[in-house]
Amino acid sequence: MATPTGWRREGNLPAELTSFVGRTRLLANLKRHLSESRLVTVTGIGGVGKSRTVLRLAHQVRSQYPDGVWFADLARLQDAGMVKHTIASALGIADQSSRATSESLAEWVGTRDMLLIIDTCEHLVQGCAELINELLEAAPNLKVLATSRQSLHLPYEHVVPVPPLQVPGDDPAENLFANESVQLFAARAGGVVPDFVLDEENIGSVAELCRRLDGIPLAIELAAVRLRALSVDQILALLTDRFSLLAGASRTALPRHKTLRAAIGWSHELCEPAERLLWARLSVFAGDFELDAARFVCSDSRLRAEEITDLVSGLVEKSILLIRSNHAGVRYKLIDTLAEYGEEWLDKLGETERLRQRHLEYYLSLALRSEDAWSGPRQIYWFVRMRQEHDNVRMALEHALRTPGMSALALTLLSSLWFMWVCCGFAREGRVYLERALQANPGYSKERCKALWVLSYVCSAQGDSVGALEAAEKCSTEAVRVGDSRAVILASKMQGTAALLQGDLQKASALLGVAIEFNTDNKELNPGLLPAIVELAIVLTSQGELYEAESLLLDCLQVCRERGELSVSSYAHWALSSTRLQTGRADAALENAQESLRIKRHFHDTLGTLIALETTARIYTALEEVDVASQLLGALQENWRTAGLPMLGAPFLQLEHEKCVKELERLMGDEAYRAAFTRGTNLDLDEATILALGDNAASP
Repeated sequence: MATPTGWRREGNLPAELTSFVGRTRLLANLKRHLSESRLVTVTGIGGVGKSRTVLRLAHQVRSQYPDGVWFADLARLQDAGMVKHTIASALGIADQSSRATSESLAEWVGTRDMLLIIDTCEHLVQGCAELINELLEAAPNLKVLATSRQSLHLPYEHVVPVPPLQVPGDDPAENLFANESVQLFAARAGGVVPDFVLDEENIGSVAELCRRLDGIPLAIELAAVRLRALSVDQILALLTDRFSLLAGASRTALPRHKTLRAAIGWSHELCEPAERLLWARLSVFAGDFELDAARFVCSDSRLRAEEITDLVSGLVEKSILLIRSNHAGVRYKLIDTLAEYGEEWLDKLGETERLRQRHLEYYLSLALRSEDAWSGPRQIYWFVRMRQEHDNVRMALEHALRTPGMSALALTLLSSLWFMWVCCGFAREGRVYLERALQANPGYSKERCKALWVLSYVCSAQGDSVGALEAAEKCSTEAVRVGDSRAVILASKMQGTAALLQGDLQKASALLGVAIEFNTDNKELNPGLLPAIVELAIVLTSQGELYEAESLLLDCLQVCRERGELSVSSYAHWALSSTRLQTGRADAALENAQESLRIKRHFHDTLGTLIALETTARIYTALEEVDVASQLLGALQENWRTAGLPMLGAPFLQLEHEKCVKELERLMGDEAYRAAFTRGTNLDLDEATILALGDNAASP
């Protein structure tokens, strides 16, 4: 399955996993306010259905937004400083530049006619409000729909409270069978017990149960799960007893937040002791997680690893855990309100720090495994896997950076994920974390040296050759002091990359040559040897040594095929296309450029795709397919603007771009060129890639 290379027009709305019941008037009200206001904040207590209602609304109105409806979930985000990065990631933006995130977000949204949903803002109200204000001021066609337990306190904000569902008795004239709460219970009961039927015999008990639960959807859904073992009357009797104990007062005096906590607590008590303990321990995960992660993080002498599979299944059956299956496997997630409840119990048990440490250990181990396997035949698997684990990696990093004595682990975790920051679309975030971790670890060490060359690599990916050179030189100096020969070699490679971006071909050739010479016998081909070969070939091509460059690239591609390395091979194919174009073999060059683009469709390599499209436009110009070439240049202008520094600021790329524009203007005339160019500005990155691939647009 191809992974998006960047932004796509249709948006990223999650699927609706359950049927939606009721809320007809609320949805109509929300639609009206959304048509009149650019910011609508949906408020309400936990478990009342804010996120679910907004998701239903989004699916209903998505056709009204030509540039898509986009969903960003902040529920498990801890650091307010990461709000912008999280939203940029949800939008599929891979701005690798070093400018402010809000600036690139605003530029990316620009004049797009789109709806942005920001889910669960209450714990990050200030950061969300500031960003939303910036975006709405900069982007005239943007609308924002937020969910929060409290208002964002912006002057133009329209707040729409989500009340609990209507309960039997609110409208004396209403038929009990048509009541929203009753219908929700019946719908969820049918999912639990397929032969459940709402009838005259049980309607009274169901109606009373929904009244007791104050019409709170999460509470009703948790109660419906009990039908596996209890009748409706038994559920009602048990719930009535619990409320009497908790409230010590009549139902009318019971605040709704206590109702929800009572329903959750009741579900908690009905779990087996081992299930309760696992529920609490699973609250350390951010977002979703795999079963192996739960086994490692949550097991000890009280919960054996081999027990956890059955316990997870039990929590899924009780609707405590959500289960999500896709092409990448099965993952689990605690509903946000239930995760909060689990966190409270984990604190009461005194296990929070120990479990967070186990969580950090697991994701550090996973990061090291992924680094070792990155340049092998399962590269796409690790790309998908580590993007899925992004929230958990972020939580592990935050724990390491905030916990005294653990900041060195943050360096190790960050630097082992160099491919995630450079190849998976998270360069800006990687740089923020790397700089924080380096500041927290000022003493010389091999861990710090590795983090410095990774930082240099990330800076190069952002087009910041000055920052890249500074980090690489610092790495080289410190590596000599601690005796880290591998870091010295990699620092040379990163210095060579920075020199190439700055157009100093002689310096780049010398430094990359040193890196290749000392890396030749090293089994670690990436990021040292193979990228250095590709970059040296680019230098040779720029110097007119075309056949030497081609020979290097063909050897590189052979090694990539043997190892199953796809990411570097996409760059080797791109570099080879440029070399072959300059030797007059435009048809062969097009084959290489298209192969590069096909491979890149598996990765979130926005910058690599843009660079490959630049060369593809030149090739189509040489083939005199001028309309395609002009449209590609139009698409490149728009997509470079939001992805970072155009052509990475590299002189050799800028020069070729300018020559291509002049040649198209000569071949077509200014007016025809401008018309085709303008058509291209409407293409998103994936559409531009498909245009460049022509009849070869199928994924590899």
